[in-house]
Amino acid sequence: MITEKKPANSLNTVKNPKNSGLSLEKCIGNAVKGLRLRQQLTISQVAELADLSVGMLSKIENGQISPGLDTLSRLAKALGSTMAMLFRSYDVPAGGAHLVKHGEGTPFLRHGKRPGHSFEQLSYDQGPTKAFDAFLVTIDQASDDLPAIEHPGIELIYVLEGVMEYRCGQELYVLEPGDTLTLKGEVMHGFERLVQLPIRFLCTIIYPGASAT
Repeated sequence: MITEKKPANSLNTVKNPKNSGLSLEKCIGNAVKGLRLRQQLTISQVAELADLSVGMLSKIENGQISPGLDTLSRLAKALGSTMAMLFRSYDVPAGGAHLVKHGEGTPFLRHGKRPGHSFEQLSYDQGPTKAFDAFLVTIDQASDDLPAIEHPGIELIYVLEGVMEYRCGQELYVLEPGDTLTLKGEVMHGFERLVQLPIRFLCTIIYPGASAT
């Protein structure tokens, strides 16, 4: 067992400009700890396999020191991984997510405007070929105008509040809080009866040809 001194070729402390200010040391430390826990290894076991002191490995996992390339190579081998995996969370481009705060969704006119019905769009434009739409639907007023609709893709409804009867093709479903209904958009579907107001549900539509890229 040896205690490592900081070598001349060790990596300097660098703030990651694209990853919420995380330093390179912190990114490496998170990766080492994550791989160790995934392998269900203790700090002592990995330290022995990598020929490091337990204290040194603990500092690396906590992002307190900048390990040299030789140390990283030994750690990667001890964890059954590669050096590239230790850098996987560093320099990751931002912009892969979109947050909509409570009450800040975009009002959306869908299938005509009906009194007491509101559609709040929670998703955003995903490019020239839209992959999905997501809505928070609120109904707080009874209506006799409950048209059936159809559209491409798969639709998922998750009920948050209220009770409604919902028809899809020849089938009728009673939806209550916590219920989830998934249906083919090409099959005619829509509200049959608003049983208990107010009604709130999340509606997500995945369009044909949607890709995770």
